[in-house]
Amino acid sequence: MGDNLFEGLPPPSHQQQEKEEEDKQGKDQNPLSLKTSSSSNNKEAPPNPVLKSALKRPKPAESAPEGEPDKAAAPEKKRLRFKTTTDASEKQIIEAMQKIASHIKNPSKFGKASKLAIQLIQAGSVKAGTSEQFFAILEAAMSSTTSCTDPSVRADYHSLFSAAQDAAECLNKKQKNQLTVWTFRAVLANDLLTDDSFVFSKTASQLKDAISSLPIATEDDDIDEAATLKDETANGNDDNDNKQAIVASVEENSKDESDPFGLDALIPSSGKKDDRTKGKKDVPAKSRKEDEEETKRFLKSKREALISCLEIAARRYKIAWCQTVIDILVKHAFDNVARFTSRQRDAIEKLWASVREQQIRRKQGKSVTGKLDVNGFEYLQQKYSTEKISIRHSVGASGDRRCQQWLG
Repeated sequence: MGDNLFEGLPPPSHQQQEKEEEDKQGKDQNPLSLKTSSSSNNKEAPPNPVLKSALKRPKPAESAPEGEPDKAAAPEKKRLRFKTTTDASEKQIIEAMQKIASHIKNPSKFGKASKLAIQLIQAGSVKAGTSEQFFAILEAAMSSTTSCTDPSVRADYHSLFSAAQDAAECLNKKQKNQLTVWTFRAVLANDLLTDDSFVFSKTASQLKDAISSLPIATEDDDIDEAATLKDETANGNDDNDNKQAIVASVEENSKDESDPFGLDALIPSSGKKDDRTKGKKDVPAKSRKEDEEETKRFLKSKREALISCLEIAARRYKIAWCQTVIDILVKHAFDNVARFTSRQRDAIEKLWASVREQQIRRKQGKSVTGKLDVNGFEYLQQKYSTEKISIRHSVGASGDRRCQQWLG
């Protein structure tokens, strides 16, 4: 026990040096030892997951039977694709628009033709050079025998004239005015036939704004309206011819009186400058007159379109959720009845009388359930019209002092 247990052993440092030398010699003799050591280190890391697609067997190539061509060698079938943009020339676009205008009159082809027209608008093909042909498409669409509110083409009309608003910048003033009138008939009128109460209310608000923007109707507007109702086109043409003949004879007589001896023809004309100034003055006067006539025509068409929308809205009065909106719309038109012509004023007054009569019937008559046939707005209006307001809010609002019984 007294002997040293570690006697005869090398020091620890010397033993470690010998182990390191043996390891180096072993690595030099076995080159695969590096791989084994690295593989032992890699055993600690998890292996990469094997993809399922790698485990699947590849499909064998199917050999085509004799007499049939190989599918791989056969060309792929062409697919029909609609382009939203077109690289066609202006001439090709004009030809396409002319074809669309010729087919869009046909109700059976209206849906397809209108979609092609919308594609041209979205592709930016409607420009200053093609605006006339595009307007011809819209004009042909509105000249169709089928009404734009017909259920079979209602959605197509709505889509076409809604998309046409994006191309309105390329049109002139007269065409823009006409597009506005067509928008009333094709878009707003169809929105009044919707089942969405929000869209119906929004359309009624747009009609109210349009009515408020109309100027006050004048006597000339009433006279023009009465003139258009008369079927005296032949007599009107004869009267115009007679007037022109009378004016021509008066001018000849005035010329004879100013130059009885015919000497003006022998004198050289020295007033060329006066003639030029007169011509320059006549041009703005003529354009001003044309603008006034166009404004009258636009206001007349706009009033007629608004009356048509009011009539369409009145037909939906039997639907309960439409009644309050129609009441407000017709009341607004009745308050602004001076902005319409005489015949249109009569139509609005009759429409308002009909609405008032139906309101009274709903309040006094009884429905199938035995309750008063009133809508929610009228019920709340009738309820709160008799309520009394108290400073105590909900306590004792009726003023009968019953609250004292439980307040002590």
